[in-house]
Amino acid sequence: MTNDVFDSAGVADLVERINKLTPTTKPEWGRMSVDQMLAHCNVAYEMVYEDIHKKPGFLLSFFLKTLVKKKVVGPDPYPRNSPTAPAFKQTTPKDFAKEKARLVGFLERVQKDGVARFEGRESPSFGALTSSEWQVLFYKHLNHHLTQFGV
Repeated sequence: MTNDVFDSAGVADLVERINKLTPTTKPEWGRMSVDQMLAHCNVAYEMVYEDIHKKPGFLLSFFLKTLVKKKVVGPDPYPRNSPTAPAFKQTTPKDFAKEKARLVGFLERVQKDGVARFEGRESPSFGALTSSEWQVLFYKHLNHHLTQFGV
């Protein structure tokens, strides 16, 4: 098993885990349903590929870059029940099949775009990131939530 979202084997591992989810899969912790979790995970990719989320203002951006970035792109796993940024909150039911297909599509797109496309790429929340930081951001977040749902 590899944890590299830029590697076809790493994406295949993640897709295999995602495919183990069903509309009735229950979380081991937290309040999101499985369909909400998939939509929540899609937000990270929407911020890269779709212009549908408001960019943070100066003060919030400064806060995110100086205090949150290290936790998001650093090596330590996220603690259970960590606070969720407003853009990522999901409070209504979602279409499980649609969100699942979107997530798989985003993963395949990241892998296809590859390391070079992400080196120095601007994150709306954290500024320019290295491809290694993008890799950690994408993998760590998704792994956290797949683990939350037992896959």
